[in-house]
Amino acid sequence: MTTFLILGALVLLIALGLPVAVSLGLTAAGFYVLQGDFRILEMLPQRMFSATTGFTLLAIPFFILAGNLMNSGGITTRIFRFADACVGHLRGGLGQVNVLASLFFSGMSGAAVADAAGLGQVELKAMADKGYDRDFSAAITAASSTIGPVFPPSIPFVLFSSMTGVSVAQLFLAGVLPGLLMALSLMAAVWIVATRNKMPRAERIDWREIWNSFRGAALSLLAPVIIIAGIFGGLFTPTEAGVAASAYALILSMVIYREIRPRDLVGILWTTLQHTIRVMFVIAAAGFFGWLLVHQRVPNAVISSMLALTDNPAILLGIVVFILLILGMFLEGIAVIVLTVPLFMPVMLEIGVDPVQFGVIMIMCSMVGLLTPPVGMVLFAVSSVAGMPVGQLARALKPYLVGLVLVLLAVTAIPSVSTWLPNLVFGP
Repeated sequence: MTTFLILGALVLLIALGLPVAVSLGLTAAGFYVLQGDFRILEMLPQRMFSATTGFTLLAIPFFILAGNLMNSGGITTRIFRFADACVGHLRGGLGQVNVLASLFFSGMSGAAVADAAGLGQVELKAMADKGYDRDFSAAITAASSTIGPVFPPSIPFVLFSSMTGVSVAQLFLAGVLPGLLMALSLMAAVWIVATRNKMPRAERIDWREIWNSFRGAALSLLAPVIIIAGIFGGLFTPTEAGVAASAYALILSMVIYREIRPRDLVGILWTTLQHTIRVMFVIAAAGFFGWLLVHQRVPNAVISSMLALTDNPAILLGIVVFILLILGMFLEGIAVIVLTVPLFMPVMLEIGVDPVQFGVIMIMCSMVGLLTPPVGMVLFAVSSVAGMPVGQLARALKPYLVGLVLVLLAVTAIPSVSTWLPNLVFGP
């Protein structure tokens, strides 16, 4: 009964339109107020503070800063030009370029909204200049931005690690193959849509342009190599990788490319601060709410209820994935993670699901949620940039969502898709 009261109150507050962080905090505080247990409320500041002070979480503001620096410092434009030279001749032209550029960019920022709002503007303008249909351009821009949080480095993986204790390095490696499969599935969807609509394509590969664009983008493309090699070479921790990414982006933007001036840093830092505060507020409120769940033994009740339905691990995992996808339609990805990890992680451990695999599944579910109405953040970001209604964009996204869901099903049904590379490097 307690479980239904807590979760029901939370759902009601969110349905009333309150921000997720406020809903989490009010549910937890209100529960103890109604019980008359005011002494426990003394734990509220401590739990909220401790939830945001983990060393792993330091990576989040720095990866956000790195993405903002890249969007402002000319790095995204150079990446797009190189991607255009490599795959612009394929059927779908700049649609294929869009996917490849997002894959490159994902190796530096780790945030879908940063990709959609930054690189997305470059992609949409280039596609508009070449006469591409606005629905096609906006849909593939939104879909391709979801590669960022799956392919390393990844801000959601950092958050998942801080909540579960799973190695960030293993999670980063686990996202490599699913991220590549996401890119391939989107490129296949672009090819199908472009063939059906008889879109034009370049007739030949311009090797000179490939070389020239590579020279211009080489230093930008070196960023993910430095990050990944630094982590696994022992030069810095995954948390410190965010600092390294920001420092490298700052040097490129201000010293090498000279597209950011000192006075521009104020605006960039302010934007970074705003995004960081939003994320950390949700994490802080979730810290107290998570403590309430543990204190009231809600995870135990959820485990018992789900195991009462069936003891088949595949069916239980399918139920969890379905719930995550539904939640993703109404909540932002970070909120889904902080809400469901305390509930579902014990269930996954009970039925023998690898926590690394579950981390990838959870992040991929939240990425699909970013593209689905009514509360898909990427959907709204691209809709705003492209100047088109959200409903129109959602309809255009259907073929790309099919590709992403197929990859999600593969990761869910075949554990080695996500666990093979971490096991190869770290051992099973």
